[in-house]
Amino acid sequence: MTHTLIIIIVTALVSFSAFNSSKVYNDLIMYPPAINRGQWYRLLTSGFIHADVMHLGFNMLTLWFFGRLLEEQYFAVQFAHLGDKKQYVFPIFYLLAIVVSDLPTYFKHRNNSSYASLGASGGVSAVLFAFILLVPWATIRVFVIPVPAIVFGVLYLVYSQYMSKKGGDNINHDAHFWGAMFGIVALLVIDRDTIPRFLEAIQHPRFDF
Repeated sequence: MTHTLIIIIVTALVSFSAFNSSKVYNDLIMYPPAINRGQWYRLLTSGFIHADVMHLGFNMLTLWFFGRLLEEQYFAVQFAHLGDKKQYVFPIFYLLAIVVSDLPTYFKHRNNSSYASLGASGGVSAVLFAFILLVPWATIRVFVIPVPAIVFGVLYLVYSQYMSKKGGDNINHDAHFWGAMFGIVALLVIDRDTIPRFLEAIQHPRFDF
């Protein structure tokens, strides 16, 4: 069983628990006043609960499509020298992405007692954009419509920015952007040749619809 699948199962279980228990929901959500009181774990636990089944399903489906590929075909190869320990690199990457992508939102709303947010979007965005950086012209099917990964990524960020300004829900749309940035920077740290390969790939579009 891949760590991607383990993360999906755990996230689904915790999310459904929160759907049925306001206590679980309130204890895990990213709530700035609670973090101000030292409950920093919320930066991570908020990534395991979701607003509704659709929010959960979209995030976990995206994670399933791209997470297992990134885990098995990239991280396992890049960190093969670690032996059995290489299996822990992907989950560490994912969990760090959730925390790091939540930090800007926390500092933005740290004095706002009416703000709270949730969702795995930061971690999922990191996975998605790391994949896009590696295979920019891969085909992503959005409601059966084939879209190049890099085009999807741009539209994804534009939508996230729009929803962030619009507000009105507890979904941390800012985390989409910061998660994407984390995924890109992490790959640059791992392999400095990532950008040259990306730029080379961009110049030679390959469509496989």
